[in-house]
Amino acid sequence: MKKISLIFIFIALVSSSCEDYLQIENPNAITSDKFFSSETDVQKAVAGVYNAIRSNSALGEGSDLYSEERSDNAGRTDNQSSAGTPFQFTNFTLVPTNPEMTGHWNALYTIVSRANYVLSNIDNPAVKFTDEKNRAIYKSEALFLRALAYFHLVRKWGDVPMVTKFVTSYDEIVASTFRVEKGLVYKQITEDLTAALNSDLPNIQNAGNKGRTCKAAINGLLGQVYLTMGSILPTEKPANFAKAKQYLEACYGMRTFGQLSEIPYADVFDVAKKSTNPEIIFQIVYRQGDQNYASGLAYRNQSIGETINSKRPSTGRGFFINPDVVNEYEAGDIRKDFSVKYADHASAKAWFITKYRDVSEAAAANGWGGNDFILMRYADIVLMLAEVNEKLGNTTEAIGYLNQARKRAGLPDYAVSDADPAYHAKYPTLKLAILHERRSELAFENHRLFDLLRAFGDNAQGFVDYFKSKNQADYGISDLKNVSTKDIYFPIPFDEQKLDPVKMYQNPGY
Repeated sequence: MKKISLIFIFIALVSSSCEDYLQIENPNAITSDKFFSSETDVQKAVAGVYNAIRSNSALGEGSDLYSEERSDNAGRTDNQSSAGTPFQFTNFTLVPTNPEMTGHWNALYTIVSRANYVLSNIDNPAVKFTDEKNRAIYKSEALFLRALAYFHLVRKWGDVPMVTKFVTSYDEIVASTFRVEKGLVYKQITEDLTAALNSDLPNIQNAGNKGRTCKAAINGLLGQVYLTMGSILPTEKPANFAKAKQYLEACYGMRTFGQLSEIPYADVFDVAKKSTNPEIIFQIVYRQGDQNYASGLAYRNQSIGETINSKRPSTGRGFFINPDVVNEYEAGDIRKDFSVKYADHASAKAWFITKYRDVSEAAAANGWGGNDFILMRYADIVLMLAEVNEKLGNTTEAIGYLNQARKRAGLPDYAVSDADPAYHAKYPTLKLAILHERRSELAFENHRLFDLLRAFGDNAQGFVDYFKSKNQADYGISDLKNVSTKDIYFPIPFDEQKLDPVKMYQNPGY
């Protein structure tokens, strides 16, 4: 029998505590032939979808390999032995058999599969809810998470298989194994997110429900999707940008504060304020001091000889960041000293990330930190509003949003900086100034690759030229000469392509 792809094999859904949607009990599989019989079953299945995004092979805090290391922000200092396959991402030598890439593909389709299980069964009228509004809320959450997974898939691979029902039989699997044109995938994503708005989800989740989506997050993701569509799809650009503006403004209108400057930059990442900080819209929750569900961001990023991030002693350099991103910060930018530090230890002599810190007694020497991994916050929304207004020719509005981020960072307004010959030489257009601001504001939050892909749109050669214009010495041991037009997408995993080489055709250049 032909090998069946892992992406559509049924993956058992796990039970979970409601609290922060962390899985804190032993898994309790729900088999595919047992459909929902109670609201508790639905709640557990939805929690299983949230649990799937936590994986470091999916969207969890360790998923930077698929974004930061594929951009100009981060890289590797080791290209040998077990580090050889991760090195392919930053070295632009990715091959279809790469195990980490295949793991990412499978993890994203796990999210899709679990969401489809919920959506295929939730409308059963035999399932009674304490309040019928809860049915719509759970449905909205599953739609949002499926859309989020497909948004990552379509941006990283282009045309991808698209399944919107839970499949269990071999025939259904075979019938679903074909790539769908990316425009249709984007259409499904927007339909899912638009439908997800039709419930009584709160605009922003309260402290007890952090980790669950909300209407602000749905609107924000819709805005980002339309902004991406307008940037990379060849048709309906003005209409897509107009939609992007509409949904980003809807998200922005749901904030509970005025200007970004009201929220200190360091507070956004403060583990003591992670459940109450009004800038955070959607996050993956980690439990401080818990061996199984704690965050490792602080200690994993910390370099040898340093104690700024964690009480846990470090033995290596920490997560390697390219000097290129350090050079991006302007003089006086308070985000630099908070986000990065140079480790002068003899075994390091390199920059490392200090944006994520937990030196509390609760995290202790084990390094079991409480850092949540932020997937969406208002600075991102503000700068996307700057981006889309620039696209639409609304220069004054775009600069206004740009200045919000600059003011909080302790920097002059854009007009003042643009009059400086050095700044203007680096960022001669408003578009490039916004791209620069997003890099400084959102560094190491897994946005940079997508920002670059939007910036160059369907101009793959522009993407290549941008990388090759950089100073190799500021990019670590990764070889910039390897970048080519194929690198706007990942290759289709080998195991997927061989199922049907015609319908699962490989991306150009691989």
